[in-house]
Amino acid sequence: MHARVGDSLVAESNKVDAPSRHGEIVEVRGEDGAPPYVVRWSDGHEGLVYPGSDAHVLPATT
Repeated sequence: MHARVGDSLVAESNKVDAPSRHGEIVEVRGEDGAPPYVVRWSDGHEGLVYPGSDAHVLPATT
């Protein structure tokens, strides 16, 4: 997984009918865009994330 500040992280839910989580990557702590990432989730919370296989990065639109 590779990301840059400003990209979006989408974490799909593993429960039926549960919504996915969306957040903005505000800091990349790994080398060359690798995890972990500091993510500001859509609910306003921020946290350090090591994305699993259920997550993907959406590049920022400029």
